Amino acid sequence: MKKAHYLLILISSFLLNSCSVYNFTGTGKIDAKTYQVNFFPNNSELIEPGIDRNFTLTLQDLIQNQTNLHLVKNGGDLTYEGEIIDYHISPMTATADQKAAQNRLKIRVNVRFTNKNKEADDFEKVFEFYHDYPASQQLTGATKDAAIKEIFERITQDIFNDSLAKW
Repeated sequence: MKKAHYLLILISSFLLNSCSVYNFTGTGKIDAKTYQVNFFPNNSELIEPGIDRNFTLTLQDLIQNQTNLHLVKNGGDLTYEGEIIDYHISPMTATADQKAAQNRLKIRVNVRFTNKNKEADDFEKVFEFYHDYPASQQLTGATKDAAIKEIFERITQDIFNDSLAKW
């Protein structure tokens, strides 16, 4: 009985110890306390007002919600900066009478990530995602808002995975 008790304590200590290195977001141990997300200007040829601010806030919120890092305006241990380099709408599929059946909104963002504590993690990379919608719909109002939201959620999650989760 005493051996079973010691075995249970040993197993519990291993389980509790491993939980301190890994969390539910998959980031593992982050060697930083603060982060900053600089404004991502929209440098694409087609300008959509407000997406630069929305993207910056979406990235800030994702990191805030999935880590215990503190957002700072400058001097962060981790720095995210870059620009929106492409906002593009193109026809994807055609009908028999040569009309577009589906359109695609694609957004590309160039990101520079800097980790003051571990320079090997630094990178500059382009992230992109798209949203397809019926050509019979105009990309305005709720359709546009939903498309941009879906694209930004995907791009910011990819940025998070590459910079902190290492997936």
